[in-house]
Amino acid sequence: MPLIGNEHENQPNGIAFSLTDYLELVDDTGRIIRNDKRGAISENSAKLLTRLNIPHGNWLKLTTEFGKLFHGPVGTLQELTGYCEHLEKRRHFAASSQHLHSN
Repeated sequence: MPLIGNEHENQPNGIAFSLTDYLELVDDTGRIIRNDKRGAISENSAKLLTRLNIPHGNWLKLTTEFGKLFHGPVGTLQELTGYCEHLEKRRHFAASSQHLHSN
């Protein structure tokens, strides 16, 4: 999904933060994850996660354990349903989606 500031006609507005905000969040996250770096989620990044309704703990778990948490398509329940309908497959990963999006 595009970031705000890169809109085109007939496209969604994108997610509600700028490229600069995204890069700051990535930098903050990297500093937490790396053993040889000191860091924490900045106030600006914390506000961004709040706007996106992603709890701090969930963000760190998603960024460090993504491959363990998901073994197939990833998205909202609505997006996953559309994906399965398109491929004519059964939806078996709804519980993970609902759990992560309900916090």
